[in-house]
Amino acid sequence: MKTSLKWLFLFACVPLVAALPLPDFWIFQLNYIGLYALTCLGLVLLTGVAGLTSFGQAAFVGMGAYTTAWLTLNTDLSPWLTLWVGLGLTGVSALAVGLMTLRMSGHYLPLATIAWGLSLYYLMGNLDALGKYDGLLGLKSLTLGDFNIGQGRAFFALTWVIVLSAAWGMLNLLDSRAGRVIRSLKNGTQMAEAMGINTFRYKVIAFVLAAMLASVSGWLMAHFQRTVNPSAFGLKMGIEYLFMTVVGGVGYVWGAVVGSGLVKLLDDYLQVLLPRLIGTSGSYEVIVFGIVLVLVLKYMPEGLWSLVARFLPRSDRAENWHNAAALSERNKPAAGEWVLDVQGIRKQFGGLVAVNDISFQIKAQQIVGLIGPNGAGKSTTFNLITGVLGLTSGAVRYRGETISGLASRDIARRGMARTFQHVKMIPDMTVLENVAMGAYSRSQRGVVSAMLRTNQAEEQALFKEAQKQLQRIGMAEHMHELAGNLAMGQQRLMEIARALCADPALLLLDEPAAGLRHKEKQNLAQVLRQLRDQGMSILLVEHDMDLVMQVCDHLVVMEFGTLLTQGTPQDIQQSPAVRAAYLGTEH
Repeated sequence: MKTSLKWLFLFACVPLVAALPLPDFWIFQLNYIGLYALTCLGLVLLTGVAGLTSFGQAAFVGMGAYTTAWLTLNTDLSPWLTLWVGLGLTGVSALAVGLMTLRMSGHYLPLATIAWGLSLYYLMGNLDALGKYDGLLGLKSLTLGDFNIGQGRAFFALTWVIVLSAAWGMLNLLDSRAGRVIRSLKNGTQMAEAMGINTFRYKVIAFVLAAMLASVSGWLMAHFQRTVNPSAFGLKMGIEYLFMTVVGGVGYVWGAVVGSGLVKLLDDYLQVLLPRLIGTSGSYEVIVFGIVLVLVLKYMPEGLWSLVARFLPRSDRAENWHNAAALSERNKPAAGEWVLDVQGIRKQFGGLVAVNDISFQIKAQQIVGLIGPNGAGKSTTFNLITGVLGLTSGAVRYRGETISGLASRDIARRGMARTFQHVKMIPDMTVLENVAMGAYSRSQRGVVSAMLRTNQAEEQALFKEAQKQLQRIGMAEHMHELAGNLAMGQQRLMEIARALCADPALLLLDEPAAGLRHKEKQNLAQVLRQLRDQGMSILLVEHDMDLVMQVCDHLVVMEFGTLLTQGTPQDIQQSPAVRAAYLGTEH
């Protein structure tokens, strides 16, 4: 309720500001700030949240601007219809560019965005139909019936209603099933893929959404300036948009507005002040902006809005999911049924054989321990089973189906969940939100539903399931804490709860007791036995032999990537070969 009132207040402020007796110059400035903020909102999603750096946003602004300019000058289409045509062209173009470039990482992605941004800029400047570098002139301002929106207060109201609507949709998206996935991209894709998520798909979605926001900005800009030429859509403006976003706070929705306002006003002020101080004209403001950017990156890497965010109360999620419908559950294997059959798997990295001819099986309601000294190949075996690494030879069958060669997300969707040797999480999300990601494949609402907030019933069901699993492992009291603030042992327990949210038939735990205190290990052992009794099968990699001997029904021992022996815990304890592997042999 408080959130709804806040948004009603913000939207009500738009006509109030337009009605204030502000000078027309300030209204004009606020119009430009709104246009820039709309483009920067896309960069918050793409760069700040998803971690994908792009210098090409200005080119998509140009696509929206040139589409409406050419259509209104050469056809009878209403400018309001040209908006949708521009969004369609921009969406298709962004999809094509994204499919080609978003598989790149590191510095290659920014370089690729520079390349296609320059390509679109020179295309705009060399086409006769687009007026070459002179551009298209004589556009009309937007109208509603006989009412001319013009460039003043009515245009201000239109622009800022669109900006606030985009910010509302963006915040809704980030607080949703799809938004949590996009927020996870910045920390790598392995964890999300293990939850059954196609991370490349969400990279493309973020890229297309950012481009479409830029296109709307371009449509508004064309009818605001009444002329369109390539100079406003080149690499220089692409860099400026990114500069605005970083200065304002690239990880914050409201940082886009703060950065746009600050840079626009500072730019105009410096263009007047610096020539007076220096005594000669020139683009000296660029030098100042460069210095400001270096200082911000050095001393305030999260941007100016981060200073404000420190003093804003963090609102805990209201626990309104107690009456939510339960998520659907998958069919579990019957007692004694083969769940996992590993047949002679091998992994070779060049001349190094990391895993060599490993075979073992797991039955329903059985805990199998995979043990061995450091460097024995246990985690590599884990990654081969779960599809993180491809097999050199051999096969893996899960519940009678060959899963060798499938991507890790496809294996996860079949009912296999895992944790990681090194904890993988999103530190700036709450424990509850991290755990809810595990139930991704049990839900289906997408981006549009999230932005319009028609996904609330499913969101409540996801959080109900997440709370249930946290209670199951004794972590319920921590569910509203930021995951990054937890101790290592608690983070590992959180990972187990996240895996349980997937409702798996087979749970793979990679060193879950690492970092746990004695009492926590005892609780973990109790949870594992409880899961087994409830019908779950577990593959456990662990160095804590006390825990292994307490909970495991069968042990598989590896040494130097090969199978040393396997059997019951009692057999393994009495094996001379195992003692030699761990303690060495006496010469």
